[in-house]
Amino acid sequence: MINEILDDAAERMGKTIDSLHQGLNKIRTGRASPALLEHLSVEYYGVDTPINQVANISVMDARTLSLAPWEKNMVPVLEKAILEADLGLNPITSGDVIRVPLPPLTEERRIEMAKTVKAEGENAKIAVRNIRRDANSDFKELLKEKEITEDEEKRAEQSIQQHTDDFIGKIDAVIAEKEQEIMEV
Repeated sequence: MINEILDDAAERMGKTIDSLHQGLNKIRTGRASPALLEHLSVEYYGVDTPINQVANISVMDARTLSLAPWEKNMVPVLEKAILEADLGLNPITSGDVIRVPLPPLTEERRIEMAKTVKAEGENAKIAVRNIRRDANSDFKELLKEKEITEDEEKRAEQSIQQHTDDFIGKIDAVIAEKEQEIMEV
């Protein structure tokens, strides 16, 4: 019973870190990455569809993304979606290919993005702590139902705390890496 709760908590904490990675991929670092645009949606035959399902997103060079829509009539729709996304990007259309140059980041923009990264990291830490709280309440419930002893509960709480500390350390490492990536010129 205790091991099932610990395994579930560890799995959920791992998913929190995966979610953090996905969130941080959307933050622009000055380098071109298809992840910058993958979260955007466009209307395609009346249905909101992710951009990567209506166009091929590729990296032309370190500071330029290229979108090749599968249908020519999607070019203006894709352009409009990129402009309205408020990413600070200005698409350039040449025929049926859209180029998206990434402007260099200013120092104040880098600092602002670093703050955003820290906030994302703090949200991930809160999620991990909430998972720990849930596991601890499950242990207390088992103790109340007399399915485990007090000693087993204490060991389980120490174990879940160790998992929490490990995952918070991983989150700190991810955040530090992303901040360094943002701040390098």
